[in-house]
Formats: sequence, structure tokens, C-alpha cells
Amino acid sequence: MARATLLCAALAAAALLGACGEKPQHAGTSHGNSTPAWNGPQSGFTAPGWKVGDQASWDEQIKQRNRGQNEYLRLP
Repeated sequence: MARATLLCAALAAAALLGACGEKPQHAGTSHGNSTPAWNGPQSGFTAPGWKVGDQASWDEQIKQRNRGQNEYLRLP
């Protein structure tokens, strides 16, 4: 019984100490990419109507995309 208790305590300690090695995460960092999203490349996967470098058209495309994902607006 004492051996099982010791084993459980050792596993619990290992699980708690496992989180100590996690690297800190910071919001806003994108793998060193500091380019704004609306300055991205024009490719075959971009939405029609969006122009590279135009923040207003980027914002409009994001608004349209969010409207399409809003369940309250999609219901009759």
C-alpha cells in the first residue's frame, strides 16, 4: 500500500513539474511576421473583391465572412 501511495505521489509531482518547462506565449506575435494582414499576397485562395494593401476592403471582407458564420442571421 505504501508503494502505491509513493508511486502516485511521484506521478503527481512529475505532472505538476511538467508545466514548468512550457515556453511563455505572447499575444500578437505571428512567427516574426510584422506585416499587416491586408498587405498579404494576392493568390487563388483570396476572396473576390479584395485588393492587396486596401485595409477598407479587407475589413469589409472580414465583416461579410463573420455575417456568414453568425447563426442568428442565418436562421429564418
